[in-house]
Amino acid sequence: MTENTVEGAVENTAPETPEATAETTPETTAEDTTTFADLELRPELLRALSALGYEEPTAIQREAIPPLLAGNDLLGMAATGTGKTAAFALPILQGLPSGRGGVNPSALVLVPTRELALQVSEAVHRYGRDLGARVLPIYGGQPIGRQLRALERGVDVVVATPGRALDHMGRGTLVLDDLRMVVLDEADEMLDMGFAEDIEAIVEETPEERQMVLFSATMPDRINGIARRHLRDPIRVRIAREAPAPGEAPKVRQSAYVVARPHKPAALGRVLDVEAPSAALVFCRTREEVDQLTETLNARGYRAEALHGGMSQEQRDRVMGRMRNGTADLLVATDVAARGLDLEQLSHVVNYNVPSATESYVHRIGRVGRAGREGVAITLVEPREHRMLKTIRRETKGQITVEKLPTVADLRTRRLEMTRAALYENLVEDDLERFRAVVEPLTDEYDVMEIALAAVKLAHEASGAAADEEQEIPEITVRPERGGRDGRDTRGRQGGVGRGERGERGDRRGRGPAGGMTRLFVGVGRNSRVRPQDLVGAIAGESPLSGREIGAIEIADRFSLVEVPENAADDVIDALKGSTIKGKRAVVRRERY
Repeated sequence: MTENTVEGAVENTAPETPEATAETTPETTAEDTTTFADLELRPELLRALSALGYEEPTAIQREAIPPLLAGNDLLGMAATGTGKTAAFALPILQGLPSGRGGVNPSALVLVPTRELALQVSEAVHRYGRDLGARVLPIYGGQPIGRQLRALERGVDVVVATPGRALDHMGRGTLVLDDLRMVVLDEADEMLDMGFAEDIEAIVEETPEERQMVLFSATMPDRINGIARRHLRDPIRVRIAREAPAPGEAPKVRQSAYVVARPHKPAALGRVLDVEAPSAALVFCRTREEVDQLTETLNARGYRAEALHGGMSQEQRDRVMGRMRNGTADLLVATDVAARGLDLEQLSHVVNYNVPSATESYVHRIGRVGRAGREGVAITLVEPREHRMLKTIRRETKGQITVEKLPTVADLRTRRLEMTRAALYENLVEDDLERFRAVVEPLTDEYDVMEIALAAVKLAHEASGAAADEEQEIPEITVRPERGGRDGRDTRGRQGGVGRGERGERGDRRGRGPAGGMTRLFVGVGRNSRVRPQDLVGAIAGESPLSGREIGAIEIADRFSLVEVPENAADDVIDALKGSTIKGKRAVVRRERY
């Protein structure tokens, strides 16, 4: 594969600011003055963009649209929120043949999730409304009859999840013979979700002369492999995140709070009360944790909704409707369920646990601070997760500030400020006359100031200020790392393997687990050629534990026993559900004594 690269500035890996600047060649000097008209788009598209309030293209649009209009394949690296949907949608619409009336689509866009399919479809429809573009989203969970009827009538652009696209191809209802362009959007997410084989099968059925576009937030080897196999002499465009100017605060303020697990729900509530988000997305590791935390938050008076893979599409649509119309303001979700979501009113992202990888952290916080708006990213850190936080801080250039949890006094002060602000808004609105009949009779017995104080007290308590926040949450002091580690080997595989090998030789065989530890049964052993490092790698790679926190490992012919901290056992079991060890799915549970 020969690549024509559009590059320049060194990418800043700090994820705080979602604005992007194109990495361009030195010849590109007039970026800031480029308009959509300069890109030679059709008048219908220019009218639609103007009506939508788009004044000038973003960096990814400036760099991607010209080569796509020229017919080149393109490999783009750009984060969520940089405007890449328009970067491929406008060339698709520009290339739609005039006088078209055919049944088969001219363009196919593959996306990882239902939500993203809807968002991209809506965007393409808005841009192409003056062209009469026929756009159809195809995804699972929607009645297939509606999709079949639309495909039978004919469409110009199909936006699909890979599984449902393959389903229609197998039925013969999605015919790719007339495709002019194929787009893989959020390609790294699709691979992470297990769509690699589906993508290959779909692309193999597309015409050889079609144009192909691949967008990804990251560029792992698997993405480069797809590009080598399917893109022809692609233009490579990489969009770097723009670092804030010296002395300028980043658009996404990032904070972390160290708190013990039993106090995390109360700590989250306290932080939310102080922050007062317009809407927040709270990430949890498992479905069970999502459901439990949502129930806890609602019991504390918040308007929270759960979102995870165990819900039907109808349930998911209902949840997202509540978030968008403002009847809920907290969305508690797993990573997979939240992929592709785009909530315009989102102001805060909360990591209820420290993400297991920096890449996951960057993806999560990229959902706020878009389009120049400020955002806040908050991470709750259990003491055992502190090493992973250090790794993320190092790899994101240290932009995460570890702060002390707000105290009860901080919370009371914040609530009083919110009550005062609410009173001020009511005074400014001047819609108070109907309450005069309540106040005037009281002035015969009480001073106006006393009446006002009583009214403020009622308003203050009605806002939830008398909630169960009187007890202080213990402050956690994290012990400094031991010398010599230098932050390397953050998952500590070597340390864990060493203990595992001693365990296999039997230094703890026949005894109970060490203090504070419990033993897990893992249903693979020597017969599956499992080694201690395989078990350590699986646990450290999928769960919040580092290798150094894993204790003795005993490997029998058909099973293994692994010591893990008692307080992390359930997290490890949940994390390993559905995963494979040496290519085999294994039962993981607590050892039965």
